[in-house]
Amino acid sequence: MNERLTGAAAILCLVALYFWGNGTLPVTAPVEVNYAQTAREMLSAGDYLSPQIYGNYWYDKPIFFYWELLAAFSVFGVTDFAARFFPALFAAAGLLLTYCFARRIYDERTAFWSVLILGTSVLYAVLAKLILTDMSLFVFFGGTLAAFLIGYYEQRRGCFYIAYVCAGLAVLTKGPVGFLLPGLVILVFLLVRRDLCALGRICLPTGLLVFAAVCAPWYIYMYLTHGADFVNTFLGIHNVLRATVSEHAKWDVWYFYLGIYFLGMFPWSFALPLALYRTWRVRPSIDVRTQFLLAWAIVVPVFFQLMATKYPTYSFPAFLPTAILTARLLAHNPRVLRLGAVLGMGLYLAVVVVVSNYSDRDGHFSGKGAAALLSQTMRAEDLLVCYGDYTATIPYYTGHPMYALATREEIAQRAPKEMSWNSKNVMPFLPIDALPADRTVYLVVERHAFDAFEENFAGQNWEELGTLPAEGRAKLRVYRRAVHPRALLF
Repeated sequence: MNERLTGAAAILCLVALYFWGNGTLPVTAPVEVNYAQTAREMLSAGDYLSPQIYGNYWYDKPIFFYWELLAAFSVFGVTDFAARFFPALFAAAGLLLTYCFARRIYDERTAFWSVLILGTSVLYAVLAKLILTDMSLFVFFGGTLAAFLIGYYEQRRGCFYIAYVCAGLAVLTKGPVGFLLPGLVILVFLLVRRDLCALGRICLPTGLLVFAAVCAPWYIYMYLTHGADFVNTFLGIHNVLRATVSEHAKWDVWYFYLGIYFLGMFPWSFALPLALYRTWRVRPSIDVRTQFLLAWAIVVPVFFQLMATKYPTYSFPAFLPTAILTARLLAHNPRVLRLGAVLGMGLYLAVVVVVSNYSDRDGHFSGKGAAALLSQTMRAEDLLVCYGDYTATIPYYTGHPMYALATREEIAQRAPKEMSWNSKNVMPFLPIDALPADRTVYLVVERHAFDAFEENFAGQNWEELGTLPAEGRAKLRVYRRAVHPRALLF
């Protein structure tokens, strides 16, 4: 009883930490702001179906996560708390899903420890606060496979339909991988079981109709509205290209997701191999539940390891079965379980306190401070430009369009091209030689371009307004150039 109460209290503390401090965490670049800015522009345009950013239609991700942001912005306003509300809410939902699933297939003790292991792991705790699609996908992906196993193990046909609904929501969140990858996990599991005939018992014809009813309407709408441009960009670039051409070549190594496991599952990642070794020495029989969890935990990272583009969050759906397996393997080591839980909770609490209290002073990951500085004097008719990496959080926080300064040759090289990573460069560009003399210009220089600015913009009467952060290593510098006196004569 005491263990149950302690576990429940710890889980409630975790959920509270997922929400705590979210109002003080600024939106960061380059990934978070893409989602937040897209939702903000959709809200302003009154278009809740076609994602758009910088005035361009944006086919990076499907619609569901944008709906989450739109709902939060509509209720709470366009705030930092609102932007992080649904990731935190889905993190809580992910713990609830894990608890219900582990309790259903094992017992309550396993369920409590599975939740504590998952909730205190580094990657889960981090993603609970990030404006990304991954936590939503985690819930829908996990719901798909959990419902399938319960349906298969307990012979409940209704559970299969729940799985199809969850798969449809996963496809609305992340694209085809939300259906194909759970399907691959199920196929591998049935092959291991030598039970492919079970495919005839999972309500495929009617289930696929349910699946299509959930996700097909939005995709059909997008195709009818945007045609080949949507298909070529969403499927071609953001699915086929990711699978075949590495976006980050240095990450394309065989041990990438092995490293993500050890870092992401910390402090539990080093206990699991030991537990597996001890279990292997005993050689227990592996029942159907464990077989499925193993297939889930192994197939997901192996699948993404075979893809050219790798991201730290791609293998995240495998953390749910990994947490349950860890709880089962450590069931006879209560000291290890308690030590890991205390360490994980302590580390997460410390990180949340530090980040929530100091992030707004830092400026290394967000242009919120620079936006506040600009908003003090910048008028609607003034021109806002940046030099160096595009700090997208500044137009997000100011609500003012910002142009990326570059030479005409650089603009031609960076312009979006079909089946190229340049397709992500949808921000507005402005040639350096086209800077107008008859408008007040505000210039944000990113740290990688400090030297180039000194070399290329010297003697042009730029007034430095501030450097961010004020303490520590400079990230951004803000300048202003007033209207040239001679320009007023014409």
